[in-house]
Amino acid sequence: MVNSNLKGRRLQHWLADRIFDAIGPAPVRIVIGSDVYQRPGVAAQFTVRIQDGKTLFELLRDPEIGFGEAYSAGRLRVDGDFVEFLVRVYETMKEPRWYARAASKWMEFVQDNSPSKARQNIHRHYDLGNDFYKLWLDRQMLYTCAYFPNPEMTLEDAQISKMDHVCRKLQLEPGETVVEAGCGWGAFALHMARNYGVRVKAYNISHEQIAYARERAREERLEDRVEFIEDDYRNISGRFDAFVSVGMLEHVGPAHYREFGDVIHGAVGDSGRGLIHFIGRSYPLRFSRWIRKRIFPGAYAPTLRQAMDVFEPHRYAVLDVENLRLHYARTVEHWLDRYERSSGKVVGMYDDWFQRAWRLYLAGSIAGFRTNTLQLFQITFAGPRCEKIPWSREHLYQKSPCIPAMS
Repeated sequence: MVNSNLKGRRLQHWLADRIFDAIGPAPVRIVIGSDVYQRPGVAAQFTVRIQDGKTLFELLRDPEIGFGEAYSAGRLRVDGDFVEFLVRVYETMKEPRWYARAASKWMEFVQDNSPSKARQNIHRHYDLGNDFYKLWLDRQMLYTCAYFPNPEMTLEDAQISKMDHVCRKLQLEPGETVVEAGCGWGAFALHMARNYGVRVKAYNISHEQIAYARERAREERLEDRVEFIEDDYRNISGRFDAFVSVGMLEHVGPAHYREFGDVIHGAVGDSGRGLIHFIGRSYPLRFSRWIRKRIFPGAYAPTLRQAMDVFEPHRYAVLDVENLRLHYARTVEHWLDRYERSSGKVVGMYDDWFQRAWRLYLAGSIAGFRTNTLQLFQITFAGPRCEKIPWSREHLYQKSPCIPAMS
């Protein structure tokens, strides 16, 4: 029995050493029961408490899935600032092993965003219930990066600032028509109609979001200015002055970028303009398999080079590229703070596993943006015959007009 325990502890020590090899010089110690493991010469700032040797083995075998599953199940806890822990690990962690990369490609194939699969993928994330998102989003239910001209702004003000920033980039004028692909709960479409006097057609395949958006349009008496359509972006019809998509390209997938470009061209032709706002990367890398398994099935964050597959086939000119990475880190900091304050309600609505999983997702997102692992790009573009080309960027920082919705 003594010999068996000794072998087990030796195996645990070997597994812990392999974990330290994988995460590099991150200031972390591992505790399993009364056993403490720490890399020599590294002053530990964080303690990872692991329930048993089996969990340790799962972490080593498949870190991407193993960490997320163990943390969500409560078999792994972290003492110390959780976001800062993830930041330090992101900064030092080694590249995934070959079999993790192979499994990642297989998951990408299985979760391909064909029309039928896209609806399933969106349903799993966005149809969790409006009451859940109300707990931690701003009052207008914007689930995309805010814009903080002043870092001390409230989340509500920063989201309004983001919508105005996009409208200025689009140079919207009263009477123009806009099509939005992926409209969420409808806040931006309503903002454009209410404050810039445009007519909007907004598409989304989330039933709960579209129902919520239509109700808001009725309450604000904007049904004649904004039409919310529950349908796939591939079925956008009609001709418009401008195209906009805020936070949807992540759900399109690289295999469909040229098709997405065809949709944009069908909507605005050679004379229109538009803006695409999306989470991206500065180098090609898929989202972790745990995120795609548990939170965002089918999601992919492209590089700028990959995103060009949307524009180049139709000779669209890129007019402006802005990276709001730090703004997204600040946005998710607000979300996580509100989420933490509502954690008891989340557990009541779902369970402990769900509450911890979404905490990991939000904290990991902050770490991703802080460490340059994730980017937030806004690309403004125009067709080859577009006459509305800005001479400078001065208009982006002028006070926005507030135009009453036109009858």
